[in-house]
Amino acid sequence: MLNIAIAGGGIGGLAAALACARSGLTVQVLERNPDFTELGAGIQLAPNAFRALDLLGVAEQVRASAVPVDSLRLLDARSAATLAELPLGPGYRKRFGNPYAVVHRGDLHAALLSACRAHGRITLLAGTEVTGYENTGGSVRVLTARGRAFEADALIGADGIRSKVRARLVGDGGPRVSGHTIHRAVVPMSDVPPELRWNSVNLWAGAGWHLVHYPIARGEQLNLAVTRDDGARRAVAGVPTDRDTVLSGFPDAHPRARRLLELGGNWRTWVLCDRAPTRKWTERRVSLIGDAAHPMLQYAAQGACMALEDAVVLGRLLDGCPPDDVERRLERFVALRQERTARAQQVSQWMGHALYHPSGAEADARDAMLSSLSADGLMDAVEWLHAHDAGDVPVPVHP
Repeated sequence: MLNIAIAGGGIGGLAAALACARSGLTVQVLERNPDFTELGAGIQLAPNAFRALDLLGVAEQVRASAVPVDSLRLLDARSAATLAELPLGPGYRKRFGNPYAVVHRGDLHAALLSACRAHGRITLLAGTEVTGYENTGGSVRVLTARGRAFEADALIGADGIRSKVRARLVGDGGPRVSGHTIHRAVVPMSDVPPELRWNSVNLWAGAGWHLVHYPIARGEQLNLAVTRDDGARRAVAGVPTDRDTVLSGFPDAHPRARRLLELGGNWRTWVLCDRAPTRKWTERRVSLIGDAAHPMLQYAAQGACMALEDAVVLGRLLDGCPPDDVERRLERFVALRQERTARAQQVSQWMGHALYHPSGAEADARDAMLSSLSADGLMDAVEWLHAHDAGDVPVPVHP
């Protein structure tokens, strides 16, 4: 039975632990923070994510707190005109086999954490920061900040965009700062005027900025996220921000968008970062997954979805794996996941520039392009993302 060490206890790390344990492996999850918690607010889950959650055995728990939404809407931030709308009702669900839903990030993390705690093959170790590793031939030695070392058959780096495992494996420095600043807040739905309680994911596209809002936490809260292309060059994460500072950055917002922004309090700010796709995810018995491998901007709403897919594919490939075949299986994992995740990274960048933030002639071209697409045309455009089944992976045969 293989022993797998996973660096990072976020969504990707816990999903990978669950996938590997369900395939009969023994797993240790090494989390740097003193507790297993997840920061952030709303997260969007497309059908490809729900397929992965089904295979991980936690989809029902996630569905219990998720809000299935009726549509994805792109609106003009100054006129409030609808530029495009993708209905997510029966036709969409029939085509893709699952709903499109929104959920609080903490609820998704909690479902994965509960399943990991209940699984006899998973050990969760908080306050254990992975700082590096040594490939020792038939195993890998996992190094930690407190000096304790762990021996494992494989190490999976799921330790996020500033991954210490990636620093050792790829050595490509810090993440790329996008120049986009995002402010996030969560509002009790009871504070939202009834006429603004839309059961949809709504994106107001302005010139160099956009606002996203949708219900989360069983519909009891409204998630607000407003992003400005302000050229920020210093990465910050979760910094408390004054309400007036947020509101002053969007003077041209339509009155309805402005009303939504004014609901926000306890704003926190991030400067978005990502990395360019890399072909190096693995070194012998070590591999990267999730944001450690392919961090992306949030514009395609696929970062967590890709991490869940990674976990399922990894679990499938390591199922029944003998110790001497680990390296080949990890190489196969990378080969299966690189092209898809790189495309998602690139599409996320393109959407931020071409769909969410253009102005002038570029905005006119976007509007003309979107007006030419029917609901079926919009579904065709997202099929490569939303129709994917991460479980459709043949287990390699030992040579």
